[in-house]
Amino acid sequence: MSGGLLVAGTTSDAGKSVVTAGICRWLVRQGVKVAPFKAQNMSLNSFVTKEGAEIGRAQAMQAQACRVEPTALMNPVLLKPGGEQSSQVVLLGKPVGELSARGYHGGRQQKLLGTVLECLAELRGTYDAVICEGAGSPAEINLRRTDIVNMGIARNARLPVLVVGDIDRGGVFASFFGTVALLSPEDQELVAGFLVNKFRGDVSLLEPGLDMLHGLTGRRTYGVLPFRHGLGIDEEDGMAVSLRGTVRESTVTPPVGEDVLRVAVCAVPLMSNFTDVDALAAEPGVVVRFVDRPEELADADLVVIPGTRGTVRALQWMRERGLAEAIVRRAAEGRPVLGVCGGFQILGEHIDDEVESRVGQVEGLGVLPVRVRFAREKTLTRPVGEALGERVEGYEIHHGVADIGGGTPFLDGCRVGQTWGTHWHGSLESDGFRRAFLREVAAAAGRRFVPAPDTSFAALREEQLDRLGDLIEQHADTDALRRLIESGAPQGLPFIPPGAPA
Repeated sequence: MSGGLLVAGTTSDAGKSVVTAGICRWLVRQGVKVAPFKAQNMSLNSFVTKEGAEIGRAQAMQAQACRVEPTALMNPVLLKPGGEQSSQVVLLGKPVGELSARGYHGGRQQKLLGTVLECLAELRGTYDAVICEGAGSPAEINLRRTDIVNMGIARNARLPVLVVGDIDRGGVFASFFGTVALLSPEDQELVAGFLVNKFRGDVSLLEPGLDMLHGLTGRRTYGVLPFRHGLGIDEEDGMAVSLRGTVRESTVTPPVGEDVLRVAVCAVPLMSNFTDVDALAAEPGVVVRFVDRPEELADADLVVIPGTRGTVRALQWMRERGLAEAIVRRAAEGRPVLGVCGGFQILGEHIDDEVESRVGQVEGLGVLPVRVRFAREKTLTRPVGEALGERVEGYEIHHGVADIGGGTPFLDGCRVGQTWGTHWHGSLESDGFRRAFLREVAAAAGRRFVPAPDTSFAALREEQLDRLGDLIEQHADTDALRRLIESGAPQGLPFIPPGAPA
């Protein structure tokens, strides 16, 4: 098998990441050597590859679906928002500067097309198939001229396009038709058909609409995927725990011990790598919720301050809402608090930031004996260490350099009483360490909570990816999908007016 496919969507969050991962897992189970690719990703959830490159977490999980090691080639351009108007541009895994949206779309984006196509060509020369994920909608007519992630790359690489629509949010037929009708004739030639996502009910009731859609567009529907809870892989952005679905709707498995353990995660602005708490939510008897008011911390056994792309902004936000005062009081009472990356920096005594916020000197919460200075060079590593007598693996993505003046060493950070701080993301995915940490939290909180002895976070992720592969295998026309990947879009697809405006 040799070929490729672009999975586009009628909207953001239509299910492109999930469908891409599902197709990848289905193919690899068929013996196909496959890789994921997303030319440009905008996300605050990122991952560090073994070579020290930063890429989107969705692409790292899609690589796991392919059973290959993620590399920078799979996500050559990553945009990390720093506010409403600007983003840090990460090129081939390394930050190259900050740009406004106007500056990026006004010229810089198009200049990256050559790099993007080179990365895709290298992957296609190495793998039997490359499954590409688009971004947003391919019918963003205001951005088409400089597009490098949807039809721009599809046309340059001659990739067939499968458009995914989320029927659960409604309007899927209009979205499918409108997406095609707003594309130029040259782009429409590559749009092979559609895939319906998140359908609830009897498929036979949908079939008349699919037949009409085929008659109107000349394009077939390659599958109807049923709605399933808890199938999201590591999200680009938003408040979701990937193994439990949306946190506020999560179903907690009964605890092994007598008590549950309640975890409150501060929903700070520009929250990054909130997937760090996925491993906690995967534990039987652990209830994870995101909070933004101090009264919501009252019954929490553990409070987590997660990573953020705006440490100083998040600190100010916490002070404005009374969360900062509640955290300081909680730490003084010996009640468990965990700060990760930006959350660790917030817990320190002092922040000197001329890089991220550029506000200079700021006082932290003073809970941990740490002074942080923001360096222009970003730390991107995959450390391995030991804590609480257990082996721990993690990854670091930060500009802040911590000068630790006391406390007990904890990973690369420190611990004072029941307040813990580290720059390591992903540490809680190490099963032995997570259990040891939860035992400490439960003891400090006075809870008769017992971590399950057999929860394997890696196994749960594999199970989840297999379920995505099952969805494709059972509910998509895999023979037609395989022909599409191997041979490209069918010839003679009709043009649907009016097409893209001149």
